Amino acid sequence: MTPLASTGASADPTPSRSATLAAAQEKVVYHVNDATRARMALRNVQNHITADPDAKIVVVTHGAGIDFLLNGAKDDKGQAYEAQVAGLKERGVGFRVCRNTLRGRNLGDDAVIIDAEVVPSGVAEIGRLQAREGFVYLKP
Repeated sequence: MTPLASTGASADPTPSRSATLAAAQEKVVYHVNDATRARMALRNVQNHITADPDAKIVVVTHGAGIDFLLNGAKDDKGQAYEAQVAGLKERGVGFRVCRNTLRGRNLGDDAVIIDAEVVPSGVAEIGRLQAREGFVYLKP
């Protein structure tokens, strides 16, 4: 019988940590708290999901970052954000809006486009996604 070491085979059938990580779904939370960065953030998300269609991406907004997810919001070129957000949602991207920010502006949940979900706190949602669900953090 030939020893395993001489054949290059491993006696341990358990996948290596690096193989497991390589096979794991990429999970990324994009943090947007500045309205002037919304277009860039959406472009980054579009590029990301195109490069890795299986990635799980969530965009979490609070403060001025919620502006592009409000009904009727348009970019500096007059283009509505809603269609781009809807297209990304169809590809599995999630969008979350901070209820604390809405309340601070005297806005109700109905001020938010249909493709976004309102969460109690944007920063708490980012923390939850990172700590409990293993998301990595990106801030465009």
